[in-house]
Amino acid sequence: MGNRGMEDLIPLVNRLQEALSTVGQSCSLHLPQIAVVGGQSAGKSSVLENFVGRDFLPRGSGIVTRRPLILQLLNSSAEYGEFFHCKGRKFTDFGDIRREIESETRRLTGSNKGISPVPITLKIYSPHVLNLTLVDLPGITKVPVGDQPADIEYQIRDIIMQYICKENCLILAVTPANTDLANSDALKLAKDVDPQGQRTIGVITKLDLMDKGTDAKEILENRLLPLRRGYIGIVNRSQKDIDGNKDIMAALESERDFFLSHPAYKHIAERMGTPYLQRILNQQLTNHIREALPGFRSHLQSQLLALNKKAEEYRTFSPDDASRRTKTLLQLVQRLAVDFEKLIEGSGDKVDTVTLSGGARINQIFHERFPNELVKIESDERKLRQEINYAIRNIHGVRTGLFTPDMAFEAIVKKQITSLKGPCIKFIDMVSQELITTVYQCISKLSAFPQLREETERIIITEIREQENKCRDQVLLLIDIQLAYINTKHEDFIGFTNSQQVNSQSNMNSSVQIARNQVIQKGWLTISNIGIMKGGAKEFWFILSTESLSWYKDGEEKEKKYMLPLDNLKLRDVEKGFMSSKFVFAIFNTELRNVYKDYKCLELACNSQEELDSWKASLLRAGVYPERDAVEKQENGAQNFTDPQLERQVETIRNLVDSYMSIIYKTVRDLMPKTIMHLMINSVKEFISSELLAQLYALGESSALMDESPEQKQHREEVLRKHSALKEALTVIGEISTSTFTTPLPPPVDSSWIQHQSSTQPKTSATAGGPVIRGHAPPVPRVDPSGPNSSSDGLQQLTGQHNRVTTSVPRRQPPAIPGVK
Repeated sequence: MGNRGMEDLIPLVNRLQEALSTVGQSCSLHLPQIAVVGGQSAGKSSVLENFVGRDFLPRGSGIVTRRPLILQLLNSSAEYGEFFHCKGRKFTDFGDIRREIESETRRLTGSNKGISPVPITLKIYSPHVLNLTLVDLPGITKVPVGDQPADIEYQIRDIIMQYICKENCLILAVTPANTDLANSDALKLAKDVDPQGQRTIGVITKLDLMDKGTDAKEILENRLLPLRRGYIGIVNRSQKDIDGNKDIMAALESERDFFLSHPAYKHIAERMGTPYLQRILNQQLTNHIREALPGFRSHLQSQLLALNKKAEEYRTFSPDDASRRTKTLLQLVQRLAVDFEKLIEGSGDKVDTVTLSGGARINQIFHERFPNELVKIESDERKLRQEINYAIRNIHGVRTGLFTPDMAFEAIVKKQITSLKGPCIKFIDMVSQELITTVYQCISKLSAFPQLREETERIIITEIREQENKCRDQVLLLIDIQLAYINTKHEDFIGFTNSQQVNSQSNMNSSVQIARNQVIQKGWLTISNIGIMKGGAKEFWFILSTESLSWYKDGEEKEKKYMLPLDNLKLRDVEKGFMSSKFVFAIFNTELRNVYKDYKCLELACNSQEELDSWKASLLRAGVYPERDAVEKQENGAQNFTDPQLERQVETIRNLVDSYMSIIYKTVRDLMPKTIMHLMINSVKEFISSELLAQLYALGESSALMDESPEQKQHREEVLRKHSALKEALTVIGEISTSTFTTPLPPPVDSSWIQHQSSTQPKTSATAGGPVIRGHAPPVPRVDPSGPNSSSDGLQQLTGQHNRVTTSVPRRQPPAIPGVK
């Protein structure tokens, strides 16, 4: 009953799909879709029914197919149909399938010849078909009937274009032999989307209905009006045959008798008829499979290679072996220690190129975030001067002091040193959290053993917390040591005698200590506060040096946009905007001058918190301090001391405090990373490498620790099953390669006779006596009637399939709808 030619590939393709489906893999040999295009009553539906070997499509005069029918053929031992809109209901009577198509069509389009682009999806399961998709499309019409819209022609063309534009679609351009072939709408549409003719096959139907004395011999020989893939003649059942329930197999026999007995066609009879069309399509499917096989085989081989080592290990795996459990525990702990050390110390293998992690983030905390916290304490100048003022006056009491009291200096210095405890504790917390994050990253590899992971996590986190407490105590002790004795004999301390000289130089920028014009940082930043009328936010390449901030159009630093001196510049934070992923800070001038063109401040945005911290730290090095320091001169100018002597004393102590605290800040910045590195990071590394295993054994449940999770057991079984399935699939692919052959694509022909839809074409009937003679085209490649497996030739490589040109589909304006009075 079915297509015997296509059945040759069924066992092999099904074995391949079954082998891969058992492990959740899909067979990516996507078979082509076959779309049947033609005018009304051209015999399209009959062509599709011949593939299935059953009568199941609606028939009648005029437009019968009014919705696209996507027909999915699936090979199965049983024969039945299922509709997408009736899931779970099996149609074993193909007459019921026809009636359901008619009912579903009327549901959306009505009963008066309306159309709809919403497809009906039908799956037909049969032992006589290969897995592929056929599409029955509405017939092309030009005159609206019933309640069809005035632009019905263009609606149908758009529906057809949605399917035939796909590169994976084989186009059967169906034209009745008793109509004008040169003006075939099906061939014109195919020409629009397939100008090279690589996927278009001409199908000539109703050859038995041509006028006596006429034939389509030259067309079927591909000598007149040639196509690259040529034409195939078909004789379908007549309406009388259908009404009389003539069997399809009997109809195929009548078709064969027609070609063998007709004097014009008997010499090409073996290349005509529905069976030959089926073999041609079967060969295209075979070509497609063979074309996809090398890449698919390579994909499967790479998967198999990746699984070989695991599969070999799992094949000899014995979950209850005590020695194996002990060995695995030892290996996992050793690997954990190595992974943790690599993340902290850095390693060249498996480098993360997306985010900072482990040691890199801790380094950023050491040298960018912690110094930034310290500067926030240093920068509150107004509050510091006020505290010095009150301290001097409270020490003098009711007396008027003639000399600057050193007790005020000591009180202010101790208060400043005490304020360091907050940033230092926060510093320890940040490093501790980063260590815990690193541990989580390492122990994720223990997920196969949930109890081991849980206990390992608990033991290491407990150790980190213990070391954190020790480190916190040590840091607080260091600060208390600084508070215990104020060393005014320090070599870097200016002393009282030099404080006045320092006062005259206090306005010198800290960048003097750095080499002039030294580049501190480069990177991309976005100027985010430029209005839309002036171009909107733009990204530039910024260079920060000790004297200026410059930006360029690109990273090659060829075209400089602007250079901004750092004098009187200060820094402030900007709140992150709603739905914004950028991190923003602003630069402004303390003298309220424009920073850039007519902008009082420059808002700069970067992509991450790490970049923001880095730029802030670099600006601090360059002497651009946070906003609280920006009001220093303005506030100090507004603060008038009633006593000039008190003002001099405040200035003297201010310089002394600044000198002594610079020593403290330098000491803290140096000792804090060292203390944390020694007491926390190195201690945790040493603990994991030398004591973790002993503590795990001390639990007394070493055997229970190595109990596998259900997920790991399932994973092991899946790996073995997938490995076996991949080997079987590669074996099947080898059989496909040796049991099928391909045919080359015919060379191009002159198909300029097919006019595009926007052009006019003079009438040229296929049956006319004096046709325009065109150059001969190569004959259609012959396919042996016995099918592809009967060839004794060697394997031939498919050529020309990789150079398909995808063309844009021309859109046509529909005609104006006439007014209704």
